[in-house]
Amino acid sequence: MSKIFTYLRTDTFRKNLILAIVFLVILFLGIYFGLGIYTKHDEAISVPKVKGMTIEQAIEALENANLDYQVDSVYQMDAKPGLVIEQDPEADFHVKSGRTIYLTIITKSAPEIDFPNIIDKTLIEASAILKNHGFRLGDTTYVADIAKDVVLDVKFAGQKLKAGKMVPKGSRIELVLGDGRGEDEINIPNLVGLTLSEAKFALQGVGLNLGVVQYQGAISDSTAARVSAQTPDTTSGLVSLGTPINLSLSQQ
Repeated sequence: MSKIFTYLRTDTFRKNLILAIVFLVILFLGIYFGLGIYTKHDEAISVPKVKGMTIEQAIEALENANLDYQVDSVYQMDAKPGLVIEQDPEADFHVKSGRTIYLTIITKSAPEIDFPNIIDKTLIEASAILKNHGFRLGDTTYVADIAKDVVLDVKFAGQKLKAGKMVPKGSRIELVLGDGRGEDEINIPNLVGLTLSEAKFALQGVGLNLGVVQYQGAISDSTAARVSAQTPDTTSGLVSLGTPINLSLSQQ
């Protein structure tokens, strides 16, 4: 034990101790400054704001800031194609040089999806279905039909569209709807040879009225008399709903 204390008082021990302390200080400083250089502690970069720029402008801004980038795309209706709508990290976030910035842009081409079946749906129902599938309601036209505001036909770009057909998302869809009034003009039925009751039934079925009824010649049984002439006749073309048809009946 006395030899240890004696050695601790020698110049050799003091020199070795000083060398060890110097070595540890140099090692600590080397590690400290080495890590600072490796991690670029004093070279943090503020991420530029590229959200709202076109993808070309965003890439130029990131490259000027010595930052990498990765681009993903989504489709949105009524949005400018090629526009940056999201960035990660956000603007003013401090990162190291070479950090990857993730960008989301609006794609130029819309994805195609199956068109839903909206035939016989009301206008309100059809509008909701179109919106839920990412379509837009285009022009609506009405035709004579007793089904009011009910979809009778569907068109896209002027062409008839059937359910299941692949259509670009966001497309404008044209609807053909019933006006609830039926046909405004119809063809005159041929009543010649019918009894009066049969003629009345035929007129009611197409929305026409019975006009003046005249009997020609001797009539012994009016129920057996048949239409021999009508005015207007079938050569008159289309007539409006409710038009009266005059009849001449005979028993011959």
